[in-house]
Amino acid sequence: MKWYKRFLLTCAHMLIGEYTHTIDDKNRLSMPSKFRQEMGKKVVLTPGLDSCIFVFAMKEWEKISGKLSESSMLSADSRSFNRFLLGGAVEAEIDSIGRILIPDFLKERAGLKNKTVVIGVQTRAEIWNEKAWLEYKKVVEKQADALAEKLGQVGML
Repeated sequence: MKWYKRFLLTCAHMLIGEYTHTIDDKNRLSMPSKFRQEMGKKVVLTPGLDSCIFVFAMKEWEKISGKLSESSMLSADSRSFNRFLLGGAVEAEIDSIGRILIPDFLKERAGLKNKTVVIGVQTRAEIWNEKAWLEYKKVVEKQADALAEKLGQVGML
């Protein structure tokens, strides 16, 4: 198979892009239609890093939680991270018009207001407070060259 066909097949199963949405007064957020197609009818919401909410498809969540369960209970760092990610996780159904209900504790933790940004990060989606996302993105854009070089040195790129 030619490289570009493999690339297209790989991209078809990735969550990518940036979408601005609004949370309604009942804490419901419409997920981008492309994400809904990839993620299915049920997702897992969990506290994310950098003050966002991670959203995983059930199959991806099974992989993540499986890896976490393999980590050592004897390590304080493993126990703490498991408690953070698994303890704050909730299952959410995507309703008939593509919305998910965001629990108050996750909404407050991520500082979500009316305007949000939903971004695709390959195997997960992230939900951000719009202002926090724009500030974060501005900082990262200034560092992109240095980050690429650093990741290249450790063989990541």
